[in-house]
Amino acid sequence: MLHHKEARLNRLLNAGRCLDIAVDHGVCNEPGFLDGLEDMPAVIEQLAAAQPDAIQLNYGQADLLQQRPGRNKPALVMRLDMGNPYNATIHRVMWAVLQNTQDPVLPAVQRDAACVVVNLFMLPDEPDLFRQCVANIARVRADCDRYGMPLMIEPLVMAPHSARGGYMVDGDAEKIVTLVRLAREMGADIIKADPTTETGDFHRVVQAARCPVLVRGGGREDLRRVFERSRELLDQGAVGLVYGRNVYQHANPSAVVRALMAMIHQDFSARDAWQLYEDGGKTA
Repeated sequence: MLHHKEARLNRLLNAGRCLDIAVDHGVCNEPGFLDGLEDMPAVIEQLAAAQPDAIQLNYGQADLLQQRPGRNKPALVMRLDMGNPYNATIHRVMWAVLQNTQDPVLPAVQRDAACVVVNLFMLPDEPDLFRQCVANIARVRADCDRYGMPLMIEPLVMAPHSARGGYMVDGDAEKIVTLVRLAREMGADIIKADPTTETGDFHRVVQAARCPVLVRGGGREDLRRVFERSRELLDQGAVGLVYGRNVYQHANPSAVVRALMAMIHQDFSARDAWQLYEDGGKTA
């Protein structure tokens, strides 16, 4: 089935590069994540028109992308799991489960996804959550091999629950590299990794992955800084980016998409990407 995986990867990775816009936040059950995602048909209409390489969705929203006529649309990346680590509230029990426990990858095959994605959470003092993620990945990987579906693993090293609410990213390079290596050992075809605090260390993440690495965006930040950091991480060997709130919570998501696409596919500098965004994404 390896050739089937390669066919799907060719749809996802445009000349080996990829911008994946994540709008799968509804399963996080966190109100703040839904700002900008209230009208999903309108969101998908706008994003599809901006033409990123891929859009990341859950099964229940994937029809909005896949029912669009014609060939010229972003590839579908389908999330297969859900959990409660993103909530502002501290839970007594932390969990991560597959959305379809009977045959987790089949819905992605039926929706003609190019790739599936599953979390690998590592939270302080939560070994059972980590065990659940490992079990999820083991189950999904077996089905991915059976169906010829590429598996994206999202290794997430989290810092302790903060006063701001929620578990925040721990950018320690040593921890991220170790967890990324574990994800590769479990059979990841693609890695979606957090940036290291020092972006100059990110090449170590790429080396540990031994497969294409996309950088995860996380919470919304100043857009100039997003472009600057993205350029630094791409220069360290990442083949692309996975951004959600840094796209859909901005006033002009289409312009952000086009600026990021120019960075990934045309090697734009952060300054040139900002200028393209300022121009409304019309000059690329």
